[in-house]
Amino acid sequence: MKHTLIAAIAACLVLVPGLATAKPSLRDVPEIEDPLFAVALAKEVADHCDSLSARFFKGLGELRRLRARANELGYTDTEIRAYISSDAEKSRMRAKGERFLAQNGVSYEKTETFCTFGRAEIKKNSAIGVLLRAK
Repeated sequence: MKHTLIAAIAACLVLVPGLATAKPSLRDVPEIEDPLFAVALAKEVADHCDSLSARFFKGLGELRRLRARANELGYTDTEIRAYISSDAEKSRMRAKGERFLAQNGVSYEKTETFCTFGRAEIKKNSAIGVLLRAK
């Protein structure tokens, strides 16, 4: 019995460091997920509002910065690509974006609401707003 307890404790000590170093999904890393969400929302707004456009190079720069930061956090380019190309993650991000937009008065049936939302974000200089510009 005593040997079994010692073996169990030893096994836990061996396993715990491995668990501590396991990387969370990128969706659970706010410094990656939140700016990526802002880029996705800015693109969605620009796609639905003719009077606003996405600041393409600013968005591209942000995506490159996020990739570099994810690399610094220990994620490989393969892991990053798998995350952003995952159909499940795309669906999750779309649902999250649709909820966020609806909570902020944006309706897919009324495209002018995208413009109103986008202009407000530009005025606030928010993470979404800095990725948009008036045409």
